Amino acid sequence: MNPTDAQRRLKHLLWRAGFGPAVVDWPKTRQRSPQEAWQGLRRLSAEDIGELYVTSDVIRGLFMGAGEFVRVEDLTPEERRERREQSRDLMQSLNLMWLEEMVYTQAQLREKTALFWHGHFASRNLNIVFQQDLLHVIRTHALGHFGDLLRAVSKSAAMLAFLNNQQNRKEKPNENFAREVMELFTLGRGHYTEMDIKEAARAFTGWGFNAKGEFVFRQNQHDRGTKTILGHTGRFDGDDVLDILLEQRQTARFIARKMYRFFVNEDFVPEERVQALGDRFYDSGYDIGSLLDDIFTAEWFYDEENMGNQIKSPVVLWVGLRRSLPITLDDPEAQLLLQRALGQVLFHPPNVAGWPGGRSWLDTTSLMLRLRLPHLLAAGGDLDVSPGDDDDIAMGQSRAGRLRRRLTAELHWEPLFQAFAEVPTEELLPTLAHFLWQTPAQEDRLAVVRRHIHTGTREQLLQSATLQLMATPEYQLC
Repeated sequence: MNPTDAQRRLKHLLWRAGFGPAVVDWPKTRQRSPQEAWQGLRRLSAEDIGELYVTSDVIRGLFMGAGEFVRVEDLTPEERRERREQSRDLMQSLNLMWLEEMVYTQAQLREKTALFWHGHFASRNLNIVFQQDLLHVIRTHALGHFGDLLRAVSKSAAMLAFLNNQQNRKEKPNENFAREVMELFTLGRGHYTEMDIKEAARAFTGWGFNAKGEFVFRQNQHDRGTKTILGHTGRFDGDDVLDILLEQRQTARFIARKMYRFFVNEDFVPEERVQALGDRFYDSGYDIGSLLDDIFTAEWFYDEENMGNQIKSPVVLWVGLRRSLPITLDDPEAQLLLQRALGQVLFHPPNVAGWPGGRSWLDTTSLMLRLRLPHLLAAGGDLDVSPGDDDDIAMGQSRAGRLRRRLTAELHWEPLFQAFAEVPTEELLPTLAHFLWQTPAQEDRLAVVRRHIHTGTREQLLQSATLQLMATPEYQLC
């Protein structure tokens, strides 16, 4: 295999199992084989995670109260406004904190997999404490065992509140939680009946949380009667339902299929391959790390049909850009508006099914912004966004009409200068294209870029070429 193909394979792994190569590490990273890089990703992501917390005990007291759960209807209008504004501000802080972790962490595999679970276990909740705790659960179990992750998420205050299980009581069951656990978290549509949903909802009665956001099983609200779920009959509770769901091979196959689409190929999903991955996942006891081993060490992972064909999500695009071109933002909060404009705001999925991904990331407006983004950063241009009806996504400014923030940053070019210092000037453009693009750099496409770059000094050439290469359709793919 020639060096160019080997490096393309390496970058394919780094983009899919993480957020792309970091230019500061590229001189060393490019010397590794994909196999060595994968072992490094696994090793670095196995270390203890750092907690991403933006709340203090005082803030927890404001949201949780000292005794029973603080009901919104018991607050004065002023208290409601204060609580909503403080939660919104802290949610934005958590958003930015996680973005920084994605950009700078060596544990790329963990954060990329956590981003997958963030969409799989989609939750929208205005309570910052709940969302913060759910993120910690997802990041803690991202590479562990799916059964542990499923149980921890299902018992989190964020998910129980989002899916209305606080209102699920005997004789008045609420089916929302049970339905989504089966449809979106485990089996997928078509692998359960409406009666299974109704019976599972009865089993989940009594599941809730206390004033601290801790899981509570309120036995006086639990239906102790006999239920029949997926062919099993007994006096089941919620834990029994999760056990039954984990006993189904379909659960492992559903997760394997969804991870294949996220990490490998969204459009071409060979049924036999996914079935085999799912069965190995099931036989491993739902070991997520083992499933990822099977995916990222398979020869088919590097098939041409799986390389350079995935549209980068807004988060992957932005984080990857910052890893390729280190920057210091004058106004870090402008990143919140950028997420809004591109169509993916962390902690604000469009619905319980999460972000659909794929071609849904692109429309005329978002594509034009993607192509303008590198030069917008370099020149310090304005982000101008028309907010929707969701005031929390619009950051409390929806009444002010269009939202505008200046996206200015100091671009740190020295790591790029050093990474490509030994490349002859006449080879700089194709070499940069090979670093930044995951599709083969065709000469006709390079000719278009060449017409728009500044060819003064070597440094000016590198700067101009980098920005032009990032402002192309090719850069939208990984």
